[in-house]
Amino acid sequence: MASSLAASRFTLPLPGSPSSNMQLFKARLKALFADADPRVCLAFWLFGLINNVLYVIILSAALDLVGPTIPKSLVLLFDVLPSFLTKLLLPYVIHRVPYHLRIPILVLLSFLGMQFVAYAPTLAWRMFGVVVASIASGAGELSFLGLTHYYGQFALASWGSGTGAAGLVGAGMYSVVITGWRWSVRGALGGFSFLPGVMLLAFFAVLPKGVLWYRRAPGEGDAEDGVMRHREEEEGEGEGQGEGLNTRRRHSTQSIPSLRSTSTSSSSFLPTFYRNLARTKSLFFPYMLPLLLVYIAEYTINQGHRPPHRFTHFRDFYPTYNTIYQLGVFISRSSHLIYRLPALYPPSLLQCLNLIILTLHAMYPFIPTVWIVFVVIFWEGLLGGSVYVNTFAKITEEVGLSEREFALGAVTVADSGGICIAGFVGLWLEGALCRWQVGRGREWCRLME
Repeated sequence: MASSLAASRFTLPLPGSPSSNMQLFKARLKALFADADPRVCLAFWLFGLINNVLYVIILSAALDLVGPTIPKSLVLLFDVLPSFLTKLLLPYVIHRVPYHLRIPILVLLSFLGMQFVAYAPTLAWRMFGVVVASIASGAGELSFLGLTHYYGQFALASWGSGTGAAGLVGAGMYSVVITGWRWSVRGALGGFSFLPGVMLLAFFAVLPKGVLWYRRAPGEGDAEDGVMRHREEEEGEGEGQGEGLNTRRRHSTQSIPSLRSTSTSSSSFLPTFYRNLARTKSLFFPYMLPLLLVYIAEYTINQGHRPPHRFTHFRDFYPTYNTIYQLGVFISRSSHLIYRLPALYPPSLLQCLNLIILTLHAMYPFIPTVWIVFVVIFWEGLLGGSVYVNTFAKITEEVGLSEREFALGAVTVADSGGICIAGFVGLWLEGALCRWQVGRGREWCRLME
């Protein structure tokens, strides 16, 4: 089954009439998704959408939150640095909190954070709200990606698609309610603070629970590695989890003895922590570094650039670029079951090339029309989304069963780390490009409205 699925991702329809090729393509798609559980797909799509949508909404509101005189990269840093620290530290301890407690805590933090962002009277307290929402988003990402380990490839694909849709939905909703419906910024952000409640419904009312594993008692070892014991009961077999469940059943008896032989008691925190650090180092070059590079490049483009092209209003360029970028992200994150990247480094390096081209264009405008810039921004989104979802797909396929849940959570630190670096670069680059343009008679970047 696994080999047939892998083949279907890479094999194109045989040459023939357009109608026959389309029929073959539809047949392969139908076969590819034959084992998908709709409840699993819906739950993880909602997890990805809601966990990321507040992050996107906050970035979309960056200009409105800090005003025209403060670099919008400041919002990026407050929105991602706490998430980065959360992803850096929590993978080593979060397995002690079961998912049925973890999800409500994340929802509560998200709600409280957005309430501060919406209604706090000062910029400092609004930034505090951004920090709280960022912690919830970071913990949510590593939790839900770890949870995909128990539900298979369709859960990962649905999560990726949901995170991609979050960009479009978040930017689109904010634009509609602010520009179209004329809501106040405070009212819009306050209304969006109730969105995390959808994750509660998705987890407790939509997601099948039979496939979840339960922690062993302290001292049996598996809890230290963040690995749950599978309940070999009939209800788990009846949840229709397809290939993912069958694969786990085949390998669970092989992985548990090795876990017992390498793990320690729950009281041995420091040895376990150091061992997990060593496990993280082994993930850096194959998975973390390409993800880090692609995020540094794309978020420097998104948050640190001052475009030389003139819009009707200066503030219009930011949501315009962001919407085009998010469209590319959504398409690429939704398509990894159909097309898989053979390697992660080439698209990461292409993203760095995009950064160089657009930086040179901001300094020496050589692209004749903004429509070509729009194409580059769309291409930027395609590359970034592809590297993200294919990184975790490769972990699912290449990392052993006993290490997989930890790896899926630990690698998430790379995207937040890349965004943090981009935020610091953007703080300098945004001002430097504006000064460069003003010094050469292009003062449009200072015409804020």
